[in-house]
Amino acid sequence: MSFLKPRNRHLKHGSNSHSCVLQKSSKRDRFKKSLLVFLFLNIFWLIFRTGTKPSRIVYPCQRAALRNISIAVGTLVPLLTFSLIGSNNKRQWLAKGKTFLIVFLIIAPVTSGIIIQKTTSYTEAGLEITPFLSDADFSSDIFVVNGPEVAHIEDLFELMGTNGLLFYQSPTSDLTQGPAGLIAPDDVVLIKNNCQWSERGGTNTDLIYELIQIILDHPDGFTGEIVIADNGQGRGRMNWGRANAEDHSQSAQTVANNFSSLGHDVSTYLWDTIKNREVDEYSDGDNQDGYVVFDSADPESGIYVSYPKFNTTFGTSISFKNGIWNGTDYEQKLKIINMPVLKTHSGFGVTAAMKHYMGVQSQGVANGHQTIATGSMGTLMAELGIPTLNILDAIWINANPAPSIGNGPSTGYGDATRVNIIMASLDPIALDYWAAKHILLQAAILTEETGTHTISPDNTLRSGLEEAFGVWLNLSKSELLLAGYNVTSNESEMNIFANSLVVDIGVAPTGGRIWLWVGIGSSIGVIAIVATVLTISTIRKKKKM
Repeated sequence: MSFLKPRNRHLKHGSNSHSCVLQKSSKRDRFKKSLLVFLFLNIFWLIFRTGTKPSRIVYPCQRAALRNISIAVGTLVPLLTFSLIGSNNKRQWLAKGKTFLIVFLIIAPVTSGIIIQKTTSYTEAGLEITPFLSDADFSSDIFVVNGPEVAHIEDLFELMGTNGLLFYQSPTSDLTQGPAGLIAPDDVVLIKNNCQWSERGGTNTDLIYELIQIILDHPDGFTGEIVIADNGQGRGRMNWGRANAEDHSQSAQTVANNFSSLGHDVSTYLWDTIKNREVDEYSDGDNQDGYVVFDSADPESGIYVSYPKFNTTFGTSISFKNGIWNGTDYEQKLKIINMPVLKTHSGFGVTAAMKHYMGVQSQGVANGHQTIATGSMGTLMAELGIPTLNILDAIWINANPAPSIGNGPSTGYGDATRVNIIMASLDPIALDYWAAKHILLQAAILTEETGTHTISPDNTLRSGLEEAFGVWLNLSKSELLLAGYNVTSNESEMNIFANSLVVDIGVAPTGGRIWLWVGIGSSIGVIAIVATVLTISTIRKKKKM
């Protein structure tokens, strides 16, 4: 019996050891199965969200899915490799070394190509701007400040004033002020920014800061109010932690807070919070914040026009269409400054002044996005009133045309090109046409992009887009002309006033993002290293034998 006890203990110990191994193996199997489920769910999500339009692959959800797929593959491949190496079929695995080597040699150049595509970007481009004066009976003015020394709101307004467009409304005349000026001292100024995207996808907050400061510096003393507003259609944020500014932490909310802390009536309003609430006008007795929706669709574009009405932080009741509600009537003191960032768009070619009005209407209660192709952004402006001023932010632009993986509307820091330009015009059609042709397109050509036809305002071929930029821009123009607004897409009817201090014309390349290498390339690297070590080990064993 005494001899049996140790044997029993030994058997028990061995059983526990075997059980532990099984448990560890089971955990590894569960982990691998979870990774596989994670991988296939992300692949399904990518296919489902992208659908038949590959250009949608640049959207944030799709990019996140791609990253997840890369991480899953990058984790699974080494795990499966090591599992195979540790199995009893090691010899069979080594016997297939030739096949493995061939596959590796095929995959490596492909992934290297991906690496090259993702790590080569151009962060700065100098563009030459040529002034032009039209001799047409009717013409639209476009004002351009070009170069880091002059790409500021103050320089832009001085250029405007020098050529007859005054920013300040004042009984006293000066370079930037006069009776015909745009902004009165008691106006409520709504700065329509782009808050839907972080990083370079949103309006430059340094420019918003400069604009607010200039409004507050009204020569007659500013007693009105300023509100920064946008509808990001559920994606919007005024407090992005990674903003389009020299200081990446400076969000639109930060800018507003800085001024309000000094006693100025400056605030933000995120229309995303009311995008699903349909309301009536103040004059109809409805004081709720929400969206007013037209009863019928526009006969030309098919859009159901919608617009926000809301109360600001300081108690001002604003109807985007009708003005400032004082309790009994509407006062015409609302001034809209349309302030988009210039960038490519995966579905419609270009985002600038016209496409920016997608953030005025609400997808929650209307159909603006579905009708862009038929000119609905023009319908919106025609029905709600053309902006007081359009300021186009081109400090950093996205010049990656569809179907480039880095094209807009979302724009990471690594996807943007710095051109140091700001433009302004009363005519949003002329501004969009000229900016797309002479800024966005030229930057894309300088940086040797492909697919540049998708950002040309003269292009009418859909070519992978939901609609060609030239088509929907002209349909939008028709809507504005029908409403009696003098707008043009004819360059011979445009005056280009430019203050350009660009010395070097060209581009400066730099490195970009490399997450695909981390996810895929490292897996191949691990396998290659393991295969090499095992092959050497096998050769040595054979020599010893």
